Amino acid sequence: MSLSAAMKTAQSSFSNVGLQSAVASKNIANASNPNYARRAAILATASSGATVVETQRAQNEALLKQNLLSISKSSGQDTLLAGLTQMKMMMGGEDYELAPSTYLAKLRDNLQTFADKPSEVSLAETVVSDAIDVANSLNSTSNALQKLRAEADADINTAVVELNRLLKEFKTYNDKVRQGTAAGTDVNDALDQRDKLLTGISAIIGVTTVNRTNNDLALYTSDGTVLFETVPRTVSFQPSTTFTAAVDGNQVLIDGVPVQAGAGGNTSAQGSIPALLQVRDYVAPIFQKQLDEIARGVIEVFSEGGMEGLFISNGLPAVTDPGLAAVIKVNPDVISSEGGNPTKLRDGINAVYNTDNNASFSELLNGYAAAFEAPMPFDPDASIETTTTILSFSTSSVGWLEEIRSAATTAGGDKAALLGRTQEALLNVTAVSLDEELALLLDLEQSYKASAKLVAAVDEMIAALLQAAG
Repeated sequence: MSLSAAMKTAQSSFSNVGLQSAVASKNIANASNPNYARRAAILATASSGATVVETQRAQNEALLKQNLLSISKSSGQDTLLAGLTQMKMMMGGEDYELAPSTYLAKLRDNLQTFADKPSEVSLAETVVSDAIDVANSLNSTSNALQKLRAEADADINTAVVELNRLLKEFKTYNDKVRQGTAAGTDVNDALDQRDKLLTGISAIIGVTTVNRTNNDLALYTSDGTVLFETVPRTVSFQPSTTFTAAVDGNQVLIDGVPVQAGAGGNTSAQGSIPALLQVRDYVAPIFQKQLDEIARGVIEVFSEGGMEGLFISNGLPAVTDPGLAAVIKVNPDVISSEGGNPTKLRDGINAVYNTDNNASFSELLNGYAAAFEAPMPFDPDASIETTTTILSFSTSSVGWLEEIRSAATTAGGDKAALLGRTQEALLNVTAVSLDEELALLLDLEQSYKASAKLVAAVDEMIAALLQAAG
């Protein structure tokens, strides 16, 4: 090897070590950054020895796509479970002590006691108090349910605003990647930012990616709607100002196509928006329908001669109207604090049935108790039994909520575990290992020392030649 060739080799080695050290240093500096993919300086053989030809970014497209899918599914499941848990808390939590079914069971028991001892005015007061508890439970649960729908609607609006922001930012970095790839410049930092944005987008809406020329990405929702193709598509939503049982929420539109809500306890929703739509438009309205049917049922159970008796619909034109549970109340004619007489429950509210003013008269009370045990029809839209007793229907309503919540809880654990495994697999490919980077720096140090020795040897040889020539 000539001295000039040796010097070129040493120079090439110094250059490579410098570039490799810079890459390793950047890796170490970003070791704790979850959005950073490990870099590697790639060497190739040249006339003067090995040379760094590119800085390669660690990636695995299949794992990235699986990770995005897992994020979407887990986000959707968590969002649904949060809504179902909030619905459970409306009724007292684990024991459902504030549920209408709990108060109805107590009303039934005390009504039977009153029917056995109709002369006890204190028992009449107790039954009226229990009836007020039933009405209050239906009112408060219905109002809380509509508040939950309003909160879901507001969350949808927040998610849509965030999605539009992310898509706009995604265009910025996608353009950098596309233009940089075409020009042959380093686009690794832009790729990191683009993948970070993809993670945020997938938590809001299920997304699939299609890689095109020059690393250009096109994005589609899990339903196949175009989300981004060179430019972001418009995601639009008009939030509702108020929510009642009769109010339907507005659709979320992506490029004019409605986003489909999730379905089932193990929800099909990918991302928070489809899950929020499921809570607002399906789960909560079905439960509201159940509450309305309970309210209708107790009005009928305590009806008197075809007229509303102990429970009244408070001016609602028809007991089948949405939102009956929010307005049902106890007839003030039997409430002492409102100037009523609780013994009217025994003797008759709309007409006097106990014409002899007999303290042991129990015909009406026994009729109410029998009606409690008699099957009655319920609306199929409530998604539980269509013919059963009022108490059984109210209990089944709790069972329906608990069943879907239990399924959502199990699915949430499964999807979280899958997400954890997917993220771990992806990190194994892309994450920085400090041990490996420090070991590489030690190897680079040895390469630097070897190159320095080569330069020193060449220097000695040139000095010797000059001395001999002199």
